[in-house]
Amino acid sequence: MADRKKVVIVGGGFGGIKLAKDLAREDVDVLLVDRHNYHLFQPLLYQLSTAMLGTEEIAYPIRNFFRENKNVEFFMAKAQGVDQERKVLLTNHGEISYDYLVLAAGATNNFFGMKEVAEHAYGMKSLQEALHIRNHVLHMFERANKHEDDEATRRKMLTFVVVGGGPTGVEEAGALIELINIQKKEFHNLDFNEVKVILLEGTNKLLAMMPEDMQQETVRVLRKKGVDVRLEAQVSGYDGEVLKLKDGTEIPSSTVIWGAGVKAVPFIANCGGEVDRAGRIIVDEYMRVKGSDCVFAIGDCANYCHGTERPLPTIAPVATQQAAACAVNIMKLVRGETNLEPLHYKDLGTMATIGKGDAVMSWKGHTMSGFFAWCAWLFVHLIRLAGPYTNFTVAIKWIWNWIAGIRLGRIITNIKLDPEN
Repeated sequence: MADRKKVVIVGGGFGGIKLAKDLAREDVDVLLVDRHNYHLFQPLLYQLSTAMLGTEEIAYPIRNFFRENKNVEFFMAKAQGVDQERKVLLTNHGEISYDYLVLAAGATNNFFGMKEVAEHAYGMKSLQEALHIRNHVLHMFERANKHEDDEATRRKMLTFVVVGGGPTGVEEAGALIELINIQKKEFHNLDFNEVKVILLEGTNKLLAMMPEDMQQETVRVLRKKGVDVRLEAQVSGYDGEVLKLKDGTEIPSSTVIWGAGVKAVPFIANCGGEVDRAGRIIVDEYMRVKGSDCVFAIGDCANYCHGTERPLPTIAPVATQQAAACAVNIMKLVRGETNLEPLHYKDLGTMATIGKGDAVMSWKGHTMSGFFAWCAWLFVHLIRLAGPYTNFTVAIKWIWNWIAGIRLGRIITNIKLDPEN
């Protein structure tokens, strides 16, 4: 009996987990490689950064997915490149051979070459970054509370700038305003008229993927909640003290949260394929890396542009649909078949929450906003969570926040230990 084929998957995001689950039912050996031992539910990172949810609600142990699947193994390592000639994945813990390799490594922040901004702004693509934002924002209030006589310093600490008018920026800005409103009752010495949340977008609209009426509704709701929305505001620099815009405007702020763009993780450039300007590896209609017959790429790190004017967007439904199609094609190759199937992508619509009780959504020409759109957003995200525990705890926290407006996750956890205590 011939040895079973080995499929190596790089990345434990939506695409990687979906692919591993599909192949777990097949007669192949699967090795999932990721630098972290958890699957991260990235759409809810903004709720971690604003103290709505905890890490255990948006991160799930990868091994727990495959407790009953003996043919699926996990290897914790950082992928560094691919040697296609020898058919090995290069990692910081050694080489891994493969018969078929799938790159599903996701994306990271794109600062568009602005090194100063990258050094001082807060990205929000990882668990650590979201926790860093939460700790920093809460710390700013504590420090501002002690600077009653230094108005300039206090105002800078209480000015929170979110860059990027996509779903990440819109949801972060709305959640920050709600967090600030909760803290009004607890900081008795602060003048909350000095607190600002500014949302900057370089183009002339928010949520570019939405119909125009939903874009305008998003701006209206955010401004009503107290967010200073500024369109056609392009960042040129940030030194940690003052954010500079291309039109010469300067915004003193200790907090700049970056949600303006993503790019593929750097190691993708070392995988032997052609990459685009965002570092995504170019694939054919079957998700195979250009020039290879056994290396595939899916999700945020892949440039899939077949039958569409632009590459498919970097969203979870794209990754999961590509994963399902990729699993079918890999098994065809395992069986010696050559009639691979191209991806038939189904647009599941777009939605974004603007805050408690407000959201916008668009699907097949139909739009909805307000409370019912928000309920739909809650339901869709709830059913996509990893398991019953997270479904239950997240639902309870959302309900409790809706009723009482309380966020108990406002715990600063990055204070250095004092060795004398």
